[in-house]
Amino acid sequence: MTPVLLRQWTLDQVHELRTLRTGLREQLDDPELLEWMTVIATELCERMAVVATELATNALRHGRPPVVVRLLAEPSKLTLDVSDLDLVGEPAFDSRRPIGQGGLGLLLVRSFAAESGWYRSDHAKHIWASF
Repeated sequence: MTPVLLRQWTLDQVHELRTLRTGLREQLDDPELLEWMTVIATELCERMAVVATELATNALRHGRPPVVVRLLAEPSKLTLDVSDLDLVGEPAFDSRRPIGQGGLGLLLVRSFAAESGWYRSDHAKHIWASF
């Protein structure tokens, strides 16, 4: 089954992350989403908000705006797909950096999401996380 686009956000600056988090929470609270998912727990919503913010922040800081965040739905999963226009850079896990000094966003993504990965299209780099 082809995923259905539920919502999309385009970000150019870090201060727009608040709009992303608010919009994502609103979308996940939408009763129509229940057609796709049987139960969306509050904890899952919070995890998705953290992952969306981490991926978008990384794309704004290390990629090339605009950053596009898409929320996609399939009957048994939701996927966040975050893209930016940097076709050269690659996501990197910084497991050596001490906690509290940043650089652990992708590790959070890996631990909060059921699956995650990345790929390049013709015009963008995409990092995704499924729940």
